[in-house]
Amino acid sequence: MISIAWIFVVGGSEKLFSVNFLQHNNDENSILFPPDTLPVVSDSLKMSVPDSLVVSDSLAKKAKTTLEAKVERTANDSIIQDLKNKKVYLYGNAVVTYGDIKLEAAYIEFSFETNQVYARGVTDSAGIVTGTPRFTDKTQTFESKEINYNFNSKKGIINSVVTEDGAGFLHGSQVKKMADNSINIKSGGYTTCNNKEHPHFEFRFAKSKVIPDNKIVTGPAYLVIEGMPTPLAVPFGMFPNKSGQRSGIRIPTYGEADKRGFYFENGGYYWAINENIDLDILGDIYTRGSWALKPTLRYIKRYKYSGNLNTSYAINITGVEGAADYQKSRDFRIRWTHQQDAKAHPSSRFSANVNIVSSNFNTFNPVNTESYLSNEFQSSIAYQTNWNNKYFLTANASHRQNTKTKVVNVTLPSITFNTNKINPLKRKNSIGKSKWYEELNMGYTMKAENTISLPDSLLFKPGALTKMRNGIQHNIPINLPLKILKHFSLTNSINITDRMYFDSRRKSWVNDTLFENNDTIVGYEKIDTIAGFSNVFDYNLSTNLSTKVYGMVNFKKGPIRAIRHVVTPRVGFTYTPEFSDPKWNYYDSYVDGDGVEQVYSRYEGSIFGSPPESKSGRINFGISNNLEIKVRSKKDTITGMKKIPLIEDFSISGSYDLARDSLNLSYITMSGRTRLFKNFNINYSSSWDPYVLDSLGKQINKFEWTENKRLLRPTQSTWNFGASWKLSQKDFAKTPEKKPEQPPSSMASEAELNDIQRNPDDYVDWSIPWSLSINYNLRYSNNILYQDYVRSDTRKVVQTLGFSGDINITPKWKVSAQSGWDFENKGLSYTSLNIYRDLHCWEMRFSWVPIGPRKSWNFSLNVKASVLQDLKLTKKKDFRDI
Repeated sequence: MISIAWIFVVGGSEKLFSVNFLQHNNDENSILFPPDTLPVVSDSLKMSVPDSLVVSDSLAKKAKTTLEAKVERTANDSIIQDLKNKKVYLYGNAVVTYGDIKLEAAYIEFSFETNQVYARGVTDSAGIVTGTPRFTDKTQTFESKEINYNFNSKKGIINSVVTEDGAGFLHGSQVKKMADNSINIKSGGYTTCNNKEHPHFEFRFAKSKVIPDNKIVTGPAYLVIEGMPTPLAVPFGMFPNKSGQRSGIRIPTYGEADKRGFYFENGGYYWAINENIDLDILGDIYTRGSWALKPTLRYIKRYKYSGNLNTSYAINITGVEGAADYQKSRDFRIRWTHQQDAKAHPSSRFSANVNIVSSNFNTFNPVNTESYLSNEFQSSIAYQTNWNNKYFLTANASHRQNTKTKVVNVTLPSITFNTNKINPLKRKNSIGKSKWYEELNMGYTMKAENTISLPDSLLFKPGALTKMRNGIQHNIPINLPLKILKHFSLTNSINITDRMYFDSRRKSWVNDTLFENNDTIVGYEKIDTIAGFSNVFDYNLSTNLSTKVYGMVNFKKGPIRAIRHVVTPRVGFTYTPEFSDPKWNYYDSYVDGDGVEQVYSRYEGSIFGSPPESKSGRINFGISNNLEIKVRSKKDTITGMKKIPLIEDFSISGSYDLARDSLNLSYITMSGRTRLFKNFNINYSSSWDPYVLDSLGKQINKFEWTENKRLLRPTQSTWNFGASWKLSQKDFAKTPEKKPEQPPSSMASEAELNDIQRNPDDYVDWSIPWSLSINYNLRYSNNILYQDYVRSDTRKVVQTLGFSGDINITPKWKVSAQSGWDFENKGLSYTSLNIYRDLHCWEMRFSWVPIGPRKSWNFSLNVKASVLQDLKLTKKKDFRDI
């Protein structure tokens, strides 16, 4: 006989029980305790009990199966084992763990005989049930009032359950968990609202089956909002709960447009090709003939690259054929972005940002406000690489178009190769101070381009390729910088340029009569393009001397403590040979109808230009000024001072050409810029003529000072004023806001961040209570002409004013607006008002454009979760119907 003492800890006090058992090692009528599973009491008041029991037929039926893993159990209050009934009772924050299964509850009862567990909550003195069961099996989690689960069959009955499945929540009065982890639900509902006790909406059903990581299938279901059943019902329901991508049909929105008829919009099919590629095919169709196809291909490879290709083709028909308001437009758009991960390759990078649209695409099919207001679109595809950070190669294809002028510029390709500067005379093992000649450096740049510019309607017409301009340019700069008398910088340079062209021009005068655009032209200039390789070479020599002069005035008292003036004078000389000399064979001439010889360059209009015609020996001179003051600052705790620029730069420059026989002095140009109060920018430029004009307004070789006793005569001036203010609550906060531990971007996936950048209008930023932005620009220009010695000023003023802002009226309401003032038409420019309401699991949006060609409104009420993105109400008045 073996006497075993059991110590149970109940409510913090110990009670001793003893039980006697007979032990016969070879007798079936016995109870065997493995020697390594004797009960012990832990220091933390947690008790370990035998993991398995082999029970004889005389006492109980033998268990048919054994557990595959160790059952671990803990409880904060007490653990009691009933050997007679082969059960364990756990009280107070009890936890039972078996492999991937974890059960938590205030009360848990476990049977060793059937390997079945029962769990429930307990009612406290206030009558509130606490510690309700929480059952977790791998990725599935159930919260309920009662749970019965068998570890052998892996089946369970769960009462009053709430479980999160995918992006939604399942509610059920009774749930049966099957061995294959599928779930049968009786009298339940499906919702994406995380208010577990009382969801704001749900699809209620009598029965349902959940297949993990696949789908949720229900019988007849109806929509319940705030506990109120609605007549919206479906004969059956199918909700995806698979994580990641999943192919399926995209349900379109429907409605009626006044000028285009009834429609289905944004319907189609989403194809999850694999984890790296997906294809979203959407389309629109209208009863009056309009339609659109909008496929989008997205791709990503982790640590390598990502991108998307968005194309659109649309036939837009408004009005009835034959009516005065009838319009038909055929439009397209190609949008491709590609980004290479920085970790993909240390020395090479490929990127693409392509945005090609037809002239009327954004009139009828605007993607967002920015695209509608823009008339300039450009694209770029580039590949960059380098060798040992010494040699650099860039291959680029670009496109630029103006939908207003309908002119398209395409460069395909543009290749640039350049090297770092080298010092050919520098010693390899330099000891001591370097010699002056060791500073000699030289570089090399090669650029090859093929470009075309023409109206978009002619871009794909036959013969368009003949209008392409192409060429190759080599540039070798050689520089020798020297320091003179410690304070002067002298730079001597030779710039060598070589151009390679594959055709040239020949001009001649034709005395024939030409009829063009209902006009009769007697005699005209004829231009012939001669195919053939040409090498066009030129060079220039230059030397430049500059220094800086500092002036400082200090004050011991007053708000201004110092004034500093920096003057930078410079002077230089540049020599360029006469490349119109016949020995170069770059220039030619012909005699026009008036008998005047016209000199022209054979490479006029070529992509890299032509060598200069005349010899020049220019003395260049200039002076720059910078003026700053130093004032006291309470924010600077180190010096107690801060610098304020009064004039960031004011420069005067000009040149004197020694090679010319008259009019040697160039125009004198002045330019300046400064910034006041951090938000106000001022830019100024002007040109001044030192020579007198004749009655025809042409320069003559007489100085203004000689004739009119003035140094210079104004010819042109421009002023640019720009002011911008960005205000928000943090600008008026008494104490600076603490930065969050994690930036907001870390809470979103890479795909979500890219979508936010592409469609900022679709997202709401609640972190800023209010903000206001104001931008104002004014440009004043004056071109001065002289005719018969009479001055004529052509003044032009261009002003733009734009403002936008948003405010959180309440923690759930946000209003934003943007507008501006059109000074030319004396009215508001593009104006929009947006209202957003956060409805917890729903959201409401209202957008209104009250005036202008985009006059429209749009109202939408929809579920936030993407799994139920088609559960929405949309009403709108499209701008194309006004």
